[in-house]
Amino acid sequence: MFSETAAELYNKEITKEELENVPTGHFEGDIITIEDHESAHLAIEKIQQETILGFDTETRPSFKKGETHSMALIQIATASQVFLFRITKVGYLPGLWKILSDKNILKAGIGLENDIRDLSKIHPLKVANLIDLNSECAKLGFKVAGVRKLSALILGIKPSKTQQTSNWEAIELTQAQKNYAATDAWVCREITLRLMGIQ
Repeated sequence: MFSETAAELYNKEITKEELENVPTGHFEGDIITIEDHESAHLAIEKIQQETILGFDTETRPSFKKGETHSMALIQIATASQVFLFRITKVGYLPGLWKILSDKNILKAGIGLENDIRDLSKIHPLKVANLIDLNSECAKLGFKVAGVRKLSALILGIKPSKTQQTSNWEAIELTQAQKNYAATDAWVCREITLRLMGIQ
């Protein structure tokens, strides 16, 4: 699926100092926040037309021992938009789970083990054509993992992590939260396209 020739265009390692010098960047296209079933249905119809998606999730962080939270947000990046599904407001969406199970749609994410586990807690899920860029990049010789380092090496930007531990169950998401969430999904799609030699 990925092109070794395309992968050869990129360095496979990056030091902490080099990473610090990589400019911060974020998704600058349309971010659509989904908070009701009508808008969710329209978004899912659009997403189903795509063949390559970026994927990520967010969960409110826990700061107390024994405290846990359910998944709050699912981010899906398409060719032109990123959709933020607020699962704490819309709950289980059969159409979205169907996309994650669709073998004809490639979904790319980073560090997906916990995401899949938490999705399955909401509703049983059998994923198909869902790839973890950490493991796929390792096969191509990359010596690093994670969204910031892989993005820095392949896209030349690093996403900001300042919103990582923010409250994803807030009544209203801030623009900074939306930018952060959208960027992580968008980066996964962009990395996939580069490593497939598509762009």
